[in-house]
Amino acid sequence: MKASEPGVIERSVQLLKLMATSGRRGLALTELANATALAHSTVHRLLQQLIQERLVVQRETGKRYILGQLTFELGLAAATSFDLRERCRAAMQYLAEELGDTVYLSVRSGIESVCQAREEGPSPIRVNTLSIGSRRPLGLGAGGLAILSYLPPCEFEEVLTQVAPSAQAESGLTEDQLRNAVEITRRQGYAFIRNRVTLGVTAVGVPIFDSLDRPIAAISIAAIDERMRPERLSLLVVNLQQQSRKIASSLSGGPEKHN
Repeated sequence: MKASEPGVIERSVQLLKLMATSGRRGLALTELANATALAHSTVHRLLQQLIQERLVVQRETGKRYILGQLTFELGLAAATSFDLRERCRAAMQYLAEELGDTVYLSVRSGIESVCQAREEGPSPIRVNTLSIGSRRPLGLGAGGLAILSYLPPCEFEEVLTQVAPSAQAESGLTEDQLRNAVEITRRQGYAFIRNRVTLGVTAVGVPIFDSLDRPIAAISIAAIDERMRPERLSLLVVNLQQQSRKIASSLSGGPEKHN
């Protein structure tokens, strides 16, 4: 790819992010063009360049585009620096087994949250609202809302302005409603979402802080509404916060924070 061409890197990354949310099914050229508001010819040209670099593959069935082998190889190379899964695995397994429901690890990526891991509990009614690798604007899911709510004030305003249009387009959530959700999250100490992303599903999440006290990720639990009654919610929150502190302590090598 010619890095000197205006916008080519940004547009290519935009396409890769969209394909990261589509899983094995992939996306058609028309879907990519509509999502990016780019001309079909521009999207086609960028896709061909990405295919040459092994970052994208075009499936023979349906002619849809998916992430290529090189993205997997690059992910493996970066895992030692950015992968929180190993640090969070024990905590997530404990939560899933102890509480019975599905536990998610969401990691911040710019103005988005990325689902990096999932642990399913023994509950006979399982909720899988997020696929590993899927992305959402910060603020939509419980994990993303937990991260957004604890950003430093100056950064929060900048991020909120950027995510508000996507939040409204994807869930009908206005900027004022999103800001109100953040205020409630800060006051309660956890993010709570009911029927916002998936009907009949409630989720609760708490942030994970790094050694500089920045929210870099979140762990959340999702279950059907009937399993998220007020008396049980307090139990979930206490367990999530305890495990979040343990993870943060392991990352910083110091005492636990955010008691």
